[in-house]
Amino acid sequence: MTFRALLVEKAEDGAISASVQDLQDDRLPDGDVTVAVEYSTLNYKDGLCITGKGGLVRSFPHVPGVDFAGTVVSSGDPRYLPGDKVVLTGWRVGESWWGGYASRARVKGDWLVPLPDELTTREAMAIGTAGLTSMLAVMALEKAGLSPPKGEILVTGAAGGVGSVAVAILARLGYRVAAVTGRPEAAAYLRELGAETIIDRAELAEASAKPLESERWAGAIDSVGGEMLMRVLKQVKYDGAVASIGLAASAAVPSFTVIPFILRGVCLVGIDSVMRPRDERIDAWSRIVTDLPHDKLDDMVTEYGLADLPTLGPAILEGKIRGRAVIDVRK
Repeated sequence: MTFRALLVEKAEDGAISASVQDLQDDRLPDGDVTVAVEYSTLNYKDGLCITGKGGLVRSFPHVPGVDFAGTVVSSGDPRYLPGDKVVLTGWRVGESWWGGYASRARVKGDWLVPLPDELTTREAMAIGTAGLTSMLAVMALEKAGLSPPKGEILVTGAAGGVGSVAVAILARLGYRVAAVTGRPEAAAYLRELGAETIIDRAELAEASAKPLESERWAGAIDSVGGEMLMRVLKQVKYDGAVASIGLAASAAVPSFTVIPFILRGVCLVGIDSVMRPRDERIDAWSRIVTDLPHDKLDDMVTEYGLADLPTLGPAILEGKIRGRAVIDVRK
């Protein structure tokens, strides 16, 4: 049998190319479960894998796609039977293992979770790694003691995939949300998701020489990193918390200071969704079903096909993708 896939190849001169091809099933990697993929999505990591940047892909040819949702075709894992709906995010699938930009995938059963009955495979990929990460961040902030009465929550990179879902979830839970974006045209979109305040990225992008700034935020979800993360930490209220989920600007914080931690008791929580244990993933997906408003989900989504990915990869790296890009791999 054959399946369609986006195949990324590396030429002898080092040039990277990506094209949709028909491949034989015997090219799939070893694994316990074979899935007929229906939908995937587009994450920043996918952009790196499609373009060959960042060193994530070490072996070519390669099929990217960090996330996918579909139907089990065959299984050597007793937890999954043919016909079961499943979802996969993380585990370095799409990076070191062939991923979801294909009509068929073969993976380890431990990497899959059952698709909640309340979600379609398309909705699951409108959520994807971005939504799972956002939900894990909200759960971490709750564990750190945050609740709506404590004050406003800041979301950086709010118009991106992770930020969009975070805004919608927080607003649904009753938080007042301030959304940071460098795209003025995204303001109406963010307000529709539930943001009360829109903040220009430039207000937080520059380093501050002050060890602390005026207390503004009860907590924050940050996908930007770099100096913006430090500015946010300096503005968080006493006993507040920040969930760090990304590094779109930088992994380095040259002006780093421990003052917010030792004078205000601020908590910085790192969020990893790639290697998160299976039971925690299932818990997070259950929370997504109840805490992410499905009517807002549609507002975030633009649908594409496999053939669009060679263009979409560079676009997401340039910050040109708003909300969630869902990939129907059957197109």
